[in-house]
Amino acid sequence: MIIPHTNPSPEERMTPILIHESLSRTMRPPFVAFPHPPLPTPRQSLERGASLGRPSSPGEALDDLVALLERLDFAFQPIVNIHTGCCAGYEVLLRGVEGVGFATIAAFLDHFHDRNRLAEVETQLRKKAMMKFARLPDSARQRLFFNVDNRVFAETVGALDRLQATAALLGLPPTAIVLEISESHPFPSASDPTAAIRALKRETFKIALDDFGAGFSGLKMLYVAEPDFLKIDRFFITDIATDSKKKLFLAHIVNVAHVLGIEVIAEGVETEHEFFMCKEIGCDLVQGYLIQKPTTDLGALSPHSVIVEGLSRRERRARDTDQRIIVERIESIPPMPIDSDMVEVFHRFRDDKTLMILPLIDSAGAPLGIIRERELKEFVYSAYGKDIIRNKTFGYRPAHFLQRCPIADIHTPAERILEMFSAADGGSEGVLVVEDMRYAGFLSAQSLLKVINEKNLTEARDQNPLTKLPGNAIIMGWIAEALQQTVASHVFVYFDFDHFKPFNDAYGFRRGDRAILLFAEILSKCLAPLGCRIGHIGGDDFFVCFRDPLTPIVEAMVLKTIALFAHDVESFYDDDDRQRRGLAGCDREGNHRTFPLLAVSAAVLEVPAASHPVPIEDIGTLIAQMKKNAKASPDKLCAATLLPSLGLVE
Repeated sequence: MIIPHTNPSPEERMTPILIHESLSRTMRPPFVAFPHPPLPTPRQSLERGASLGRPSSPGEALDDLVALLERLDFAFQPIVNIHTGCCAGYEVLLRGVEGVGFATIAAFLDHFHDRNRLAEVETQLRKKAMMKFARLPDSARQRLFFNVDNRVFAETVGALDRLQATAALLGLPPTAIVLEISESHPFPSASDPTAAIRALKRETFKIALDDFGAGFSGLKMLYVAEPDFLKIDRFFITDIATDSKKKLFLAHIVNVAHVLGIEVIAEGVETEHEFFMCKEIGCDLVQGYLIQKPTTDLGALSPHSVIVEGLSRRERRARDTDQRIIVERIESIPPMPIDSDMVEVFHRFRDDKTLMILPLIDSAGAPLGIIRERELKEFVYSAYGKDIIRNKTFGYRPAHFLQRCPIADIHTPAERILEMFSAADGGSEGVLVVEDMRYAGFLSAQSLLKVINEKNLTEARDQNPLTKLPGNAIIMGWIAEALQQTVASHVFVYFDFDHFKPFNDAYGFRRGDRAILLFAEILSKCLAPLGCRIGHIGGDDFFVCFRDPLTPIVEAMVLKTIALFAHDVESFYDDDDRQRRGLAGCDREGNHRTFPLLAVSAAVLEVPAASHPVPIEDIGTLIAQMKKNAKASPDKLCAATLLPSLGLVE
């Protein structure tokens, strides 16, 4: 460990002293420290503070950083893939400041900032955290997220050589270190973070923008920093399942981030409702008490989250179909490490004439961007271009030609990937696809169009040809998904026409189809704004599924739908039949009788979140029973709640 120092004189800077002989022979470059004036004792610190008129505190007596650091520790909180539960890294959190006389971490940092020693303290803390992180079995393939105080950001970037040396000594690549730019403090007014951020990127360190949406910089910092990760502040995650404004905010931020090739981390996820909503909106990673609380015990950390794996198994959506199509169309372009020699890059393009781009990855296999073949032509066609790039004196590396590219998880719906591609710069050749944060392949513009086309064809095969609404197979998938949920309640609504056969027999199939289309339009008008799924089982049977609804509102809108259809469908009758409020015809047994005008009945079944799946067959039996009750009801509606024992409460 380097002994902290204050401000050595020029003569002292010229005389480096090795701290630990055994370490000095193994470090490349060697770790050195400079002589410095002796640190004051705790008593001297207290006396000096009193002489300056400052109140003394326990922290005043702990200017010896070596002794202080020995009493501090770090807790680790996992950041995991929201689809698979695979751990992508850990945020490191300082612990033990209360034991050295500070009420909070903020007070601890403010103490040393007031004494112009915060940069020195942060350097030593990072080193201590990295040493603990390196003890994890898979640390070289994980990432360590460490907060950087904006007040000393410039000094932090100025100490990159020490950060690199520490990482190299511990066997950690630079890409394993993620420096979180926090918005808890503004940057100093005289400080321009742009140059410092670019310096970090040149050294291939990762950057995360922390507490996004709750700090000082917001969108401006997102634009300037071009971070690798965007951490959404806990404020926007809390109650997001029921707050429409937060949903809208997060959805737009996720879309912007994905277009820029930034992965989104949902911070502070504590409930399953929040988890599912963040997943539905498109967040890539998740962190919070639901996954695991911060722990100082490295043995309690796992490379996979059992919680997320269980939640993901429970959620069966059309994404599985999208993933299958994407896997079939993905292009397996072998990536190149970011630290490759430029000669290797030229050889790759020379050996494969069809190659237009090369994906670049870090040491953990995560994509960083692409190199475009066309941007190397300036050097290839110039007289000395190749020689200049090959010459290590000029320092050209693949990172100099790196271009950002949209990045999508392999579980992302095809439509969202298309949105990301469409919103990217005009020069984007496609989208980099990742699985568990690692490069899985490249989806070119042509391949993406094929994915969308194949998905449209798949959906068209299961659409009702008349109404174009999802058909029976998709509806069964909705029901199966809902019955597997243990955190979200659902409401199923089954609509069935009354007296449709005599109407169809009397007026023909063309007018019957018009009545069916009329009802489909009414469903879209009345119920679609409530955020439901609408399907057409076939014939005159329709199905609607609500997730986490307010059941009284659903029932009121269903009654409105029934009344509106009864009113509008009257215009389909001839004047005589409409005036007599009935239609002469034969029933199913061949008996002549007068049938009332067309109407629709509805069975409304509330399905609370259950701890055990309910068989679909039993749901069908219950709804059939409710349909009979609805047809006999004056208001054409039968509402019930499903009990755990598969009974009904009407």
